[in-house]
Amino acid sequence: MTTPVTVYVPRDSAALSVGADLVAAEIERAAAEAGRSVRVVRNGSHGMLWLEPLVEVVTERGRIGYGPVEPEAVADLVAAGLLDGADHELCQGVVAELPWLRDQTRLCFARVGVTDPLSPEDYVGHGGLTGLRRALELTPAEVVAQVTESGLRGRGGAGFPAGIKWKTVLETPGELKFVCCNADEGDSGTFADRMLMEGDPFTLIEGMTIAAYAVGATEGYLYIRSEYPDAVRTMRRAIAVAREQGWLGGDVLGSGLRFDLHVRVGAGAYICGEETAMLESLEGKRGMVRAKPPIPAITGLFGKPTVVNNVLTLASVPTILADGAAAYQALGVERSRGTQVFQLAGNVARGGIFETAFGMTLGELIHTYGGGTRTGRPVRAVQVGGPLGAYLPADGLDLPMEYEAFASAGAMLGHGGIVVFDDTVDMAAMARFAMEFCAEESCGKCTPCRVGAVRGVEVIDKITAGQDPDGNLALLGDLCELMTEGSLCAMGGLTPMPVRSALLHFPDDFTARGEKSTGRYEEANS
Repeated sequence: MTTPVTVYVPRDSAALSVGADLVAAEIERAAAEAGRSVRVVRNGSHGMLWLEPLVEVVTERGRIGYGPVEPEAVADLVAAGLLDGADHELCQGVVAELPWLRDQTRLCFARVGVTDPLSPEDYVGHGGLTGLRRALELTPAEVVAQVTESGLRGRGGAGFPAGIKWKTVLETPGELKFVCCNADEGDSGTFADRMLMEGDPFTLIEGMTIAAYAVGATEGYLYIRSEYPDAVRTMRRAIAVAREQGWLGGDVLGSGLRFDLHVRVGAGAYICGEETAMLESLEGKRGMVRAKPPIPAITGLFGKPTVVNNVLTLASVPTILADGAAAYQALGVERSRGTQVFQLAGNVARGGIFETAFGMTLGELIHTYGGGTRTGRPVRAVQVGGPLGAYLPADGLDLPMEYEAFASAGAMLGHGGIVVFDDTVDMAAMARFAMEFCAEESCGKCTPCRVGAVRGVEVIDKITAGQDPDGNLALLGDLCELMTEGSLCAMGGLTPMPVRSALLHFPDDFTARGEKSTGRYEEANS
């Protein structure tokens, strides 16, 4: 009997949205008609979203990719030799050798697109559990020290050192402690959390289990946004598999560690991306920000010490423990160590996931790997860090992708989302959107955010309508300062960032008076 040809077809949501399920079914049907035996494996996406659905065929030369493959094209592709890795206009060559993948440093995403996401054998065969086994050989304090020494900072936006947070939870007494993963990925242009949960869920489970061992937690909660049904299903199935394998439960890997995980689904509130609002939601309450102190590390879920990290932070932990803190620390620059998973979206020719060490410039990501704009028009602005991130002009794209460089430029890296705009964008409209977004998504607990955003929309409308532009620009500057300094959390505190950057770099979009009005704005904010 001939050995079946292994064919990989992604089950990632992005691939499903463009027909991946139909492609997989068509491959099985066309192969049967041709008398060929195939084994179709549903993997995660490699992150080259412009090529989805990307079909890979295992050959002696490696995994040969074809894409984008439409269901109607499958029969002709099979007839043309797809199952043998034959040349074709849709053939991309050996996938691992494509510049997009070859030039990356994949730690979090090392297995995404490579393995069957729900196969424990695939996971272990590609290095899975090495970090957890190594952690269990150390004391909890030694595990925390490894995370601290690695320089790992929270990938959710604030960039707070993960090791300090873990150390606080470890040293806070309590019989019951929690590990919570915030997968309420709501920033515009971000999809890395979803892709990792769908493409390599065991990595996240392993990272959360290491965190639990390090701080003495026995329960973990994974808070996933309701807009990610495929991720919810995949994580729940992966947790069930992990329990069957003894990776979760009352005796993790025979070590005596007791830890179990539960998935909870959010209700669509952007504010629940903020850690304390997420904890309120997990407790069955309305998602509203808590005042700090106390901090969640001391008084978190149900008043107990709690580690709260996002998906990419926890997914970085297995590699740190497997390879050692020094290896992770060796990547990146300054106080930005390791890798970040950058997500290219918006008006960009090649959108997707690009994981690399901190330090690459924004321009290189957009032009060399993203291929510039999808429309072919010049790049005018780029927003990094979600809807509350700064708008950077085309002449400011030489900025290194690292925390301090962005902070010094009045911007933020956030979750690594990059949204590209061409020269047709109206930046006054984008600034208005930031205020409108805040007004819509504010939890309403503090006045600067709740009322300030509504007033911000009104003031911008007056400016663009030509109503006393200088006076209203000064008023907008005062309002931005009040929201920045007086808001309870980053929702209201960061809303002025895109507004200020749009005013600074694109003043003519607000008023024909341009230079004079901008001067008044800068004077009001000096």
